[in-house]
Amino acid sequence: MNIYTNSADLGFDPVKVDKLLNRARREVDEGLLSAVQIAVARHGEVAFSASYGTAQDDSLICLFSATKGLTSAAGWLVIQDGLLDTSARVADLIPEFGSNGKDAVTVEQLFTHTAGFPGAPFRPLDWNDKARRLERFAQWRLSFEPGTKFEYHPTASMWVIAELIERVSNMAFTDFVQTRVIDPLGLKNLFVGLPAAENARALPCEHVGENLTPEQYKELGIPVPPVTEVTEEAILGFNDPAFREVGVPGGGGFSNATDMALFYQALLNGDGPWKQETLDDVRRVRTGDLRDPMFRKKANRGLGIVISGDEDRNYRGFGKTNSPLAFGHNGAGGQLAWVDPVSGISLCYLTNGHDRNEMRQGRRGVAIGSIAADTLA
Repeated sequence: MNIYTNSADLGFDPVKVDKLLNRARREVDEGLLSAVQIAVARHGEVAFSASYGTAQDDSLICLFSATKGLTSAAGWLVIQDGLLDTSARVADLIPEFGSNGKDAVTVEQLFTHTAGFPGAPFRPLDWNDKARRLERFAQWRLSFEPGTKFEYHPTASMWVIAELIERVSNMAFTDFVQTRVIDPLGLKNLFVGLPAAENARALPCEHVGENLTPEQYKELGIPVPPVTEVTEEAILGFNDPAFREVGVPGGGGFSNATDMALFYQALLNGDGPWKQETLDDVRRVRTGDLRDPMFRKKANRGLGIVISGDEDRNYRGFGKTNSPLAFGHNGAGGQLAWVDPVSGISLCYLTNGHDRNEMRQGRRGVAIGSIAADTLA
């Protein structure tokens, strides 16, 4: 365990900090998870961080859908630069995409998971072949009329956003994220497209625990989660260096907890390349009364990020003590990544262990988030 703390100077209560760190390490102590990292930042600085189990402070962990915050932040820059309009039809910019009824999909709908093709298939290595990726886009079909409902797109819409960034910026997506987002923030442990030289630092993804049975879900009073493309095979695919190098825009970034906590500080404090009016606009909820299909709670989506919102915020991956203004994007396996404008706290919790028991994993995230949001003196 390694803990570096600047918590007192940044306004944190040491008793509450200990409570958070003890909760973060619990599953490692119990033998469920092999590695955990956690970091909390405020006022642009890391207040405290810790690494448990096999994790070292500079270990890198796959962010999975927490990567969407990075991809979205890159998209905000081309919008800010006047190169991309959120109201534009995607097919006007990527003609190959407009087949099978997708010609009505707008740029904003890609960011808000209302585009209508949540389960569209795409193999990560196909990204490296431009003709093949465009062929995939053309093959996709709609599951629902764009804009009429919210249904989480695990990866499909983010592949299109990455293509849009490439077309309007004339840069490779991963190069754009590196030079326009990561480098200006001075972050050395954050990657979308993991270089071969950094592979030794990446912890392998693994699965732990057992799935709940349909009967157990029924006893809990919740529906069995739908089968999606986020399968165990897909998750373990990110142990392949070739997959890691692609930089899957919807779920293939790598980082340690410290750099992700600092990334969200930049989105709060305006210390990065985004103008304040851009940051204000992207945090505007754009999904209205649309609700997620599983729990029937409001989706509360900004432009590629989740907004905490009302008392149902724990269903959106936040702690119960977060303010309604908190925003971020968590990831599969229990990754937590958010910042709260009211307290100024940003949190990142990472583990390489994906718990098959989704209820246990969800409760852990809500517990850690709730304690983290209430750590100030």
